[in-house]
Amino acid sequence: MMKIRQVAVVLGVVVVIALGLLAFYVFRPPEAASGPLEAVPLVLPTTAPLAQPTAAPAATAAPVATAVAEATATPASPATATEPILQLFAIDQSRSEARFLIDEVLRGQPITVVGVTNQVAGQIALDPNVPAAAQVGIIQINARTLTTDNELRNRAMRNVILRTNQFELITFTPRAINGLPDTVTIGVPFEFTIEGDLTITDVTRPVTFTVTVTPVSQTEISGIAKTTVLYRDFNLLIPDSPSVDTVADEVRLELEFVATLVG
Repeated sequence: MMKIRQVAVVLGVVVVIALGLLAFYVFRPPEAASGPLEAVPLVLPTTAPLAQPTAAPAATAAPVATAVAEATATPASPATATEPILQLFAIDQSRSEARFLIDEVLRGQPITVVGVTNQVAGQIALDPNVPAAAQVGIIQINARTLTTDNELRNRAMRNVILRTNQFELITFTPRAINGLPDTVTIGVPFEFTIEGDLTITDVTRPVTFTVTVTPVSQTEISGIAKTTVLYRDFNLLIPDSPSVDTVADEVRLELEFVATLVG
């Protein structure tokens, strides 16, 4: 009987130590952001903007071919298509916000968990006279700065789910822009989609954002980009919690931004 008690005591101590180590791992203070987040430069083409790729990864609208018909033996006349003059815009972090939204049932009550950060960076190239020539550079978000309304959840999110000590940035690399309008008007919103590769931790998956943009002025644009992903597609693990009954599979991702003319 004494040996059984001793074994039980030893097992109890081991369990307590294991739970303590697990709690420390999950809720330990995560590393802070390594520094201010800066945009990956979007290098604008110097010639033939509609046909030549940029030096930095970017999504461009499909090239526009200009055909010159040769009806006679005389030399063809010059092409009349307008050559785009791209202007560079950068996301204004002070007026922008990246966020995720996921539904769960907490102690029997449905809630929506929202994580937000203004540490988002990216550049956009536009010619308001030739909208189809628009380009979008790499978008980055500092995952270490994402916060919800609960500090313990924040630590679990950074330490266990997103592993931000190892993977500080979430990255979206655009590949194609679809549905850009032929013309734009100041103050009038328009909608299009951006296809690209989203990288969370060390997993990359293709996603498509639906984007609504409003040209505010010649020097400022605003908009919101939205998509929905399955967190399991990115091999993310949400730890069990006694207070959480269920967690939805889908995560809604949103980027609400203001971008201003550079220079």
